[in-house]
Amino acid sequence: MSLLHVRNLNVAIHGTPILNDIGFALEPGQIMGLVGESGSGKSMTSLAVMGLLPGGATATGQILLDGQDLTALDDRAMGRIRGRDIGMIFQEPMTALNPMQTIGDQVAETLMIHGAASRAEAQCAARDRLDRVGLQAFPASRYPHELSGGQRQRVCIAMAVALRPRLLIADEPTTALDVTTQAQILALLGDLVRAEGMSLLMITHDLAVVAGLADRVAVMQHGRIVEDGAARDVFRLRRHAYTRRLFAATDHRPVRQPARPADPATPVLQVEGAVRDYTLPRRTLFGPAPRLHAVRGVSFALHQGESLGLVGESGCGKSTLTRAILGLEPLQGGRITLDGQEVLAGRVPPDLRAKVQVVFQDPYGSFNPRHKVSRLIAEPFHLRPAPDRRDRVAEALRDVGLMPDDMNKYIHEFSGGQRQRIAIARALIIRPRLIVLDEAVSALDVQVRAQILDLLAGLQDRLGLSYLFISHDLSVVRAITDRVMIMRAGQIVEDGPTEAVFADPAHDYTKTLIAATPQIPQDWRARDAGALV
Repeated sequence: MSLLHVRNLNVAIHGTPILNDIGFALEPGQIMGLVGESGSGKSMTSLAVMGLLPGGATATGQILLDGQDLTALDDRAMGRIRGRDIGMIFQEPMTALNPMQTIGDQVAETLMIHGAASRAEAQCAARDRLDRVGLQAFPASRYPHELSGGQRQRVCIAMAVALRPRLLIADEPTTALDVTTQAQILALLGDLVRAEGMSLLMITHDLAVVAGLADRVAVMQHGRIVEDGAARDVFRLRRHAYTRRLFAATDHRPVRQPARPADPATPVLQVEGAVRDYTLPRRTLFGPAPRLHAVRGVSFALHQGESLGLVGESGCGKSTLTRAILGLEPLQGGRITLDGQEVLAGRVPPDLRAKVQVVFQDPYGSFNPRHKVSRLIAEPFHLRPAPDRRDRVAEALRDVGLMPDDMNKYIHEFSGGQRQRIAIARALIIRPRLIVLDEAVSALDVQVRAQILDLLAGLQDRLGLSYLFISHDLSVVRAITDRVMIMRAGQIVEDGPTEAVFADPAHDYTKTLIAATPQIPQDWRARDAGALV
């Protein structure tokens, strides 16, 4: 008997169909990947299994866990199953964890809620679960803010497996993590499935992640499963046109004009020997306060029309260096110039600040939801006033593939990809020399990511823009940049033409990053000729 068997599942919200005739089976000890773009219904399927559908939702069909129909249970009965029989890992650990509770208390809470242990027993078991997910060196008394993103995700995994559930659901658990941390989390999930004998439903838009982990794959589009089978068969055969489009988007590289010859006399951005240190809290009453060397003697130049990638693990100094370039962090040593004019933290004149704009990872979080798009895009005009604001907003919207009438809408009316286009339009509106893209496509599904990369490449070719592309996704950096810098522990350990660095990395750390990047096996890439329908 299948551990999880979903039959003819239909979900509607206020009468609007969301899921249509969903059906799949997950065997004990099996890993299944549920893939598709944003809005395809992946997360809604997992919420239906957990009995956590939003208000106004109605469901028909069956969700059988070991033969028991979960759709027939009330909230109290489902509350006993969540955590005990089904564990869930969410995409963003910081929102899934309580910032006011220690990590030990949060793991122990799962055990106590289900009456599986006394408080003392639960604390002991929590320590064991934290050790099991690789947090042996971290006291259970720490709070979430004292951990890195990957460490917080390990805490979430410890909570999800605290009661050794039979089914574990992971909803995009590695999207925001750098490649080495991602590899560690994926290996941990695989080890837990094998050691604990549980089944795993892995929800992701990353086909390479699925290829390295899943036994079966189901592909979702518009609330339906359009292809389902053994992972190897789905990857090789790709019977459905939508599956083929997902694969094409995964391997997509924008068509770009050759990089313009660099003029060494006039770089857009020049960083010379940048040093940034932080004083850490004292751990003892005596001796000097410890210091963190976040950026250590970094130097590079970025020229007009050039796209430069900055890659490294969380904590390597990328964000600190970026804030210094933007004039938000002071340097203890070195110098940063933009168009030959020095950038001094807290003293950046408007005309200089107008030459550099930023596109962030989360476009929704960087917009005021109470304002219309026309006002959001026009915000940078406080740096460089323009009398024809509405005309410039309309032009910027057209530049990013949206309609001028979209300026009259609010940001919640747009999809994730459209919001990122609006963020790019805001960056373009005052025609800067440099755009810093800080993980600008990491949260997007593969098809939308391909569209945004095409858009960025086209804008660069047409407007002569310079890009500083900060990302932990090496496939994105390889697709869009001319040059790449690898950063580790505050230093640039490798710098060179992108293809040369990826094809023949010189530094051991670069080799480690490339090796940690999930890959679709080469023999799974060639689609069988007789498989087309």
